[in-house]
Amino acid sequence: MTLTSLQHALARFAAEREWEQFHTPKNLVMALAGESGELLEIFQWLAPQQSAQVMQDDERAVQVREEMADVLAYLLRLADVLDVDLEQALAEKIEKNRRKYPVHLARGNAAKYTQLGE
Repeated sequence: MTLTSLQHALARFAAEREWEQFHTPKNLVMALAGESGELLEIFQWLAPQQSAQVMQDDERAVQVREEMADVLAYLLRLADVLDVDLEQALAEKIEKNRRKYPVHLARGNAAKYTQLGE
């Protein structure tokens, strides 16, 4: 499935239930933040090594997939409601970051971009 087909499926799902009235940008952003928080909660107290292996635990893997799906669903609905082409927005952001973080300064460096080259 493409992002567009997923957006259409979600729009149909909401329309069938007459939920469009609730899918305001404010509500969708709040729901997106809430679902992101639920995903964060899974990882909150894990050590780095544990977090890298989270998908090896079947129960946690299900939780991670479900929360990631919820985050994606609300992001797609928000993009649909605001008429944002996410593929284009991401492509533009990647290009912006390519210029902002030149390879010769950013490779293997986690410093904030404003600190690079200083």
